[in-house]
Amino acid sequence: MDEFSLIAKYFKPLAASFAGSLNLSDDAAIISPPENCELVITKDAISQGIHFIGSEDPALIAAKALRVNLSDLAAMGATPLCYFLALMLPKNTSKEWLEKFVGGLKETQEKFSIKLAGGDTTSTEGRISISITAIGSVPTGKALRRSGAKIGDDIYVSGTLGDAALGLELLQKEEENDFFINRYLLPQPRIDLGMALREIASSAMDISDGLVQDLGHICTASNVGAVIYSDKIPTTNNQQLITALSGGDDYELIFTAPPDKKQAIEQISTSLNLPLTIIGNITNGKSLTVLDKNNNIIQIDKKGFSHF
Repeated sequence: MDEFSLIAKYFKPLAASFAGSLNLSDDAAIISPPENCELVITKDAISQGIHFIGSEDPALIAAKALRVNLSDLAAMGATPLCYFLALMLPKNTSKEWLEKFVGGLKETQEKFSIKLAGGDTTSTEGRISISITAIGSVPTGKALRRSGAKIGDDIYVSGTLGDAALGLELLQKEEENDFFINRYLLPQPRIDLGMALREIASSAMDISDGLVQDLGHICTASNVGAVIYSDKIPTTNNQQLITALSGGDDYELIFTAPPDKKQAIEQISTSLNLPLTIIGNITNGKSLTVLDKNNNIIQIDKKGFSHF
């Protein structure tokens, strides 16, 4: 099957309900933001051997590729609009693999109300690589940023941390545990949470490379420091502290907010049925300190995932 036949068979149906895609028949898409909104644009790529093993169900690979981009939109408080897909596949990729991959995209599109707008497909002599550019919208001036944290703000995280890193470890050891492995294979972008935090959070980002490393990005952007308490970090079991601090792949949100927003955040937590936990505070200075339950400093050798 040549490239154009492949696009017509597998990808045009994913774009059919998005007018801006022009049915994938032109060189580019045409996108207009909703009235009184700005566009939020993000790009994330995943590659075999780094972000996924390759033996997984292709539907899960597709879902993860799209969901990690949706997580970036969530971190900015954006509503998903459309996405562009660049797919690099070995020449011997089977029809069955493609059908499952497209099925994973379709299911994720429907769950998060986002549509394919365009992209590119090409062959590669190497391993599978998937690059997605996702576009969302946010009311003008209301996007969440990393740079708004203030001294005295509480630091929150959603859900539990360390599950995905443990899931990857189990996969690599060929051990079974559906809960942890699914947390690695199928991230849960917190779209509804991001939108709910537009008027509440002072800063936000998603935790993709590890709690300590990503909180450090907020501190740098906001020119502040932070202290976090290890016994406050929400984990599924008590053996996950290191993976919770630096494991990565959580795709939960970390955000800051003034103490007077605590009740509003508790209401959001209840309405979304999603734990939102205070793990520390924003401080003066530029240092990020992790304390144990006795207020002793924990030395963190590995702060998070490194791409290089």
